[in-house]
Amino acid sequence: MKKIYTTFILGLFIIYEGYSQDIIDSETKRTVISNGIGLGSVIAGVTSWERNKSVLLAIIHGFFSWLYVIYFVLTRKKAERK
Repeated sequence: MKKIYTTFILGLFIIYEGYSQDIIDSETKRTVISNGIGLGSVIAGVTSWERNKSVLLAIIHGFFSWLYVIYFVLTRKKAERK
């Protein structure tokens, strides 16, 4: 069941990134893509959701991206290691 939620959240990030720039000119599109959601934000959001089950914390941790990913790796519990 947790894999379904994780896949759903990851899918939402991908869909949002893919379809949010359809009607924008190419210059703006390049700027948005280069400053858009990165891999670190996605990983941080998914790991935060798995640990805390809180949308607000997932958004905050997604903002801090790689800082939260490193924190998560250093502080993860035995049950989270697979």
